[in-house]
Amino acid sequence: MSWKDRLGAKTCPRIGLAWSGRSTHRNDRNRSIALSALRPLFGLNARYVSLQRDIRASDATSLRECRDLVNFDDELKDFSDTAALIFNLDLIISVDTSVAHLAGAMAKPLWILLPFIPDWRWLLDRDNSPWYPTARLFRQDNTRSWDKVIAHIRGALHDYILSV
Repeated sequence: MSWKDRLGAKTCPRIGLAWSGRSTHRNDRNRSIALSALRPLFGLNARYVSLQRDIRASDATSLRECRDLVNFDDELKDFSDTAALIFNLDLIISVDTSVAHLAGAMAKPLWILLPFIPDWRWLLDRDNSPWYPTARLFRQDNTRSWDKVIAHIRGALHDYILSV
């Protein structure tokens, strides 16, 4: 069955979410967030799709309780599966992880959540990327609060949904 069939009829924008990367990454504690931190994004007129391949034990309960998020983790065997799913989505919202790079390379609309001190490739003092023209960067300020970043994204997502 194709990803388009698995997703069903499109009645609203489809938003892909990736909230954590590989736990052994040297900067994982700064770049990954808990699924529960994304709760403020839910409730808007969108269909949310998890792009997480590996669900952390700390997110398992949130994932089971979240009725707004479709989860295909068992079906995402490799990057070709993830790319095929991304192809059928309208917008990807991700922390700095391989999903963000894959979506950027595919030229999908992409919003990336960045820690206060990001990886070098995201540069500083800008909200776009020379590597991925479809990417928009949402950065922590010096408070290092993800809540502010999520609130900013919620406002932008509200406007995005109204525009499509």
